[in-house]
Amino acid sequence: MIPILSPRFLAAAAALAFAAGVSAQPVVMRISHQVPPAHHMTKMLEGFAADVKARTQGGVDVQIFGSEQLAKAAENFPQVARGTIEAAMSVNPQWGKTIPEMSATLIPYAMSDLERIKRFPTSEARKFLDAKLEQRGVHSIAWLYITRQTIITSSKQPIINVGDFKGVKIRGLNTMTDAGLVAAGAAPSAMAGSEVYQALQSGVLDAGLTDVSAAFSRKYFEVQKYGTVGPIYTIYFHLYVNPAWWAKLKPEYRQAIEAAGAKAEADAIGITEATADAAIRDLQAKGMAIHLQTPAEQAAWRAVMEPAVRDAFLKSAPEGGPKILELLGKL
Repeated sequence: MIPILSPRFLAAAAALAFAAGVSAQPVVMRISHQVPPAHHMTKMLEGFAADVKARTQGGVDVQIFGSEQLAKAAENFPQVARGTIEAAMSVNPQWGKTIPEMSATLIPYAMSDLERIKRFPTSEARKFLDAKLEQRGVHSIAWLYITRQTIITSSKQPIINVGDFKGVKIRGLNTMTDAGLVAAGAAPSAMAGSEVYQALQSGVLDAGLTDVSAAFSRKYFEVQKYGTVGPIYTIYFHLYVNPAWWAKLKPEYRQAIEAAGAKAEADAIGITEATADAAIRDLQAKGMAIHLQTPAEQAAWRAVMEPAVRDAFLKSAPEGGPKILELLGKL
C-alpha cells in the first residue's frame, strides 16, 4: 500500500530540498585586477582559481576579472575594503601615500637577488606589510613576484653607462623612483604603461622604462631600437580580500585559499623568471638590440640611483620605513 503524504509533510520536504540546493551553491570570490589576459600574472591566477576549486571541492568559485573590467586599478582597494568586490590584486607601489612602506622593494637593486625573493613570502617583512594592509581594511592572501628584470629602452643610442641618462626624457614610475633617475641626469615623466608607446612614437619621450615582459607585449620594439636589461626594480602583485567576507567563510575554505595562495607564490618564481627570459629572446627576434647589464654596470647604476631613492622612500615613510628596510635586509 502506497502511503499518503500530508500536504504539511510535502511542504516541509520541499523546503528542506530548496535549502539543500541553496547551500550547495559555491561561494563566489571575484578577483579584480588591471593586467590583460596575455600577462603572465593572469596565468598564475588561473592556476590559483583551479587549485581553490579542487581544494574546496567546488565550494569556492574564483572568478577572475582582468583589464580593469570590474574597477580601475586605483579603485580596487576601496572597493574591496567596502565589500563591493570580494578580492583584488594590486601592484605594491600603487599604495603610494596610503601605505608608503609597500614601495620598499622598488629601491634600485635592493631586492634583486632571486634567493631573497624566494624567502620573502614567509618572512617577517611580509608579515609586517600584511599588518599594514590589515590596518587599512583589507586582508592579505598572497604575494606574487611579478618582475625584477627592468628594461630601459631608447631609439637614438643605448643607455648603458650612467652618463647616458643625461638629458633623456624617460618614462618614470612614481615620485620615489624618479628620484633615482633624476640623480642619474634623466628627466622622468610619470606615465601609465598604456600611454608610453605613443609617447615614444611621437618623441614626447626619448626612453621607456618597464618590465621586460611588458616591453614585448606592448610592442616597444616597433618604436625603440635599444634595450638595457637589469634587475633594478622588484615588484609584486598582492592578492587581498574583504575581511568581513573572509570571516564568514568556512574555516576549511579559508585554509584552502591560503594553501592555494602559498602554492601560487612558489609557482610565481619560476613562471616570472621564464617569462622574462622568453621576453628577452622575443625582443631580440623582433630586432631590438638587447644589452644585459654586467655586475660592474649594476654596481655603477646602484651607486648613483639607490641613495636618492632610499632617501625619498624614508621621507615618504618616516614611521615604518626604517623597519621594513631592516626586515628586508635580513632576507
